[in-house]
This record gives sequence, structure tokens and C-alpha cells, in this order.
Amino acid sequence: MAGSKAAGRPAPACVLGIDLGTTSVKAALLMGAEQGQVVAESCSRETQAYTSSLEAGPQGMEQNVRRIVRALNECLAALPQQQLQRVSHIGISGQMHGIVFWKRDKGCKWTECGTGPTFEPEEVSHLITWQDGRCSPTFLSSLPLPQSHISLATGFGCATVYWYLKKRLKNSGFPVHLLPEVGDPGSIAGRTICAWHGIPKGAKVGIALGDFQCSVYSCLTERTDAVLNISTSAQLTVSMPLGFQPPETPDPSSAVTYFPYFNDDYLAVAASLNGGNVLATFVDMVARWTEELGLQVQEPAIYTKIIEAALAQNDSKLSVHPTIFGERHIPEQLASVTNIAVSDLSLGHVTRALCRGIVENLCSMLPVQHLMEMGVRRILGSGSALARNEVLRQEVERIFPCPVVYGKDVDAAVGAAMVMFHRK
Repeated sequence: MAGSKAAGRPAPACVLGIDLGTTSVKAALLMGAEQGQVVAESCSRETQAYTSSLEAGPQGMEQNVRRIVRALNECLAALPQQQLQRVSHIGISGQMHGIVFWKRDKGCKWTECGTGPTFEPEEVSHLITWQDGRCSPTFLSSLPLPQSHISLATGFGCATVYWYLKKRLKNSGFPVHLLPEVGDPGSIAGRTICAWHGIPKGAKVGIALGDFQCSVYSCLTERTDAVLNISTSAQLTVSMPLGFQPPETPDPSSAVTYFPYFNDDYLAVAASLNGGNVLATFVDMVARWTEELGLQVQEPAIYTKIIEAALAQNDSKLSVHPTIFGERHIPEQLASVTNIAVSDLSLGHVTRALCRGIVENLCSMLPVQHLMEMGVRRILGSGSALARNEVLRQEVERIFPCPVVYGKDVDAAVGAAMVMFHRK
């Protein structure tokens, strides 16, 4: 009887969330339920999009847009067609601060594939990502002060535009016409112009949202929670009190940035450039050393071994300041190691000290005491690096005096879908 009743009901509409991340693309289908929303299906694909930049040199950090879109199409092709056909709204999220250029009306072209029409990039530049380092502190100091409470940094799209203007053109006037119109989060930017992997023509597409805000939106339900995310980079954030307004002018030396959030709220964010990428660099260094010694060990095996070694060491007197990628508020600062003793030179000691340093660096930007004063009672731990690294989790729990909760669904694609679901 229940089955026959369900068969007679119209299938509920779905909302599609898309996250174009730094290393992967994810798509998530959200469906309505009596007690909220449930993730019906999701899919993730590595983009493998990094490419060299001859123009910017070793400081450049660019990605091939075609590979990113290919990963997106692979994600959608892997989702159930029956559910994609019920998509009414699409929320889009992605890595923040970067920029990509395209020729007007030639940004993409539509082609036919096995699942129907799809689009491919046509005349587009590489994506210059948030990790790009071509804009030196000296260059940034020569630019006009932004009319914002957020300071300018290398990797930000507008700074990259100025870099191109200075390198290629005599006239350094900023091309304001390149900037998009600013709209409210969750409002509609347009509609799909044709069917796309089964998604109906005319599905509403929301204004793109930052992956950080969408990740927080997917999990943060209490103002007494703080979110700690350690993935490629690392962030520690907490909601500001209702009615908070940031200062009118930026403070380039401040380690905390106030990110605009939903419903006119703001998040206090310590956004570190040093997270899982530091561990990845350490593993790469060990792999290169072993290769120079005539040995061949794959990086995944090295990662497993150093974590096992660190778990065997409860403590390390080594002090690692892991800012190998600098920080936006102190770009000249590099990494350092102190308190080096003969007794703490094993891979286990070094790895544990490195993990502790990543967490301590983040907490130096937004101190634990400040969180407690703001009423934080719980830490929501998230991110790929934190999920796969028990040593990092141990150090997080050692540093924070309040409970740390893992396993929350912290997902930018889900957050983007939730924003559209709540506003449709």
C-alpha cells in the first residue's frame, strides 16, 4: 500500500550543488525531506589541472580550465540521470580569489556527448589561482588602497589584473568593465540555455558563492560553534555577533579577516596558506631524498610511514613554524625549525612537531582565548588533511580546551545546494 501511494506522488524536485575546488570538483544532489534536506547522490573527481606558468615563473600557480570542466562533466555524467532530470535549481561554489579570462561570447562551446549536450571551454586563459605568488609585497604596496575592509593579496583576481597591466600595457587604468555585478547570495543569475547531462533546460542557476562560506554553511548551525578546516590550506572561523560591521579600511597586518556571510552576517576567519600542502611538501622532500639515495618509495607509502612513526611519539621538543608558503598578513615570513636536539631527529618526532606547528600557526592567528571569550563551546573539525591524519587530530585536541567533533558534513557542494534549496 505504501509503495502504491508513493508511486502516485510526483517526484520531488532536486537541487544540484557544484564545487569547483582547488584540487577536485564535486557535485551533490539535494532532495527535500520532512525534517530538512538529504544528500541523494554525490560525486567527486580530481582535476589534475595544475600547469606551469612561463610568464609568471616559479611563483605562478595556474590551472588548465579545460581539465576542470572535464572533471565537472565527468561528475555529472556519473550521477543518476533520473534525478538530474528533476533538478530545478543549481548552486555553484568554487575556490576563491583567483581569476580566468575569456573572449566575449567565446568562453565556451556546446557539443554533443553520450549523455546529451555539454559545454567545453573555448577561448579562455588558464585559471590564476588563489595560491599564485607573482604579486610581490613591493608590487602590492604600489597599488591603490581597496575601498574595503579586506586587504589586497597576491592571488586575488584584481591584483593579478594589475600585474598583467603593468607587464604588458603602458596604461595602468583598471578595466572596471571586467568586474562582475555583485548580487545577494542565493539570488538567481540566470537559467540553463539547454539540457545538460539530463538537467532540464531552464533550470535556475544561482550566483556563484565562495567555497569557504558554502563549507561553513553546510555544517554551522550554532553560533557557539567554531569551524576548523585543514585541507590544502587551513581555516579557523567563528560567527560574529548579530549586527557586527567590519572596519571601513583594511588592516594588512591583521591575521583575521571578516568574510561576508549569509543574511548580512560576517565570519571572523583566520585563513592560513599553510595546511595539508605543508605535509604534502614534506612528503615530497622525503621522496626526493630517498631518490637521491638510490631508493624508490612512492609518496603514499611515505605518508603512511611518517604518520605511523609520529603516532609512536607522544611528544616532540622540536618547534616547527610551518609557514613555508608565507601568510597573507606576513608574506615575507618563511618556515623555521628551532629547539633541535639529537633526541628529536627521528621522522616520528619531526612529523609530530610539523603537525603541531600547523595547528599552532592557525591558533596564533585566531587565539583559542579569543574563541572562548566569544562564547565558543565546540570545534567542528573538517577537511581532507584532518580526516586522514590522526596525528593532526591529536594535536588539535591537545590545543583546544573544548570538545572537538569530527564527521560533520562539511562540504562546499552541499552548502551551495543548501543555499539554493532554502531560497527557491
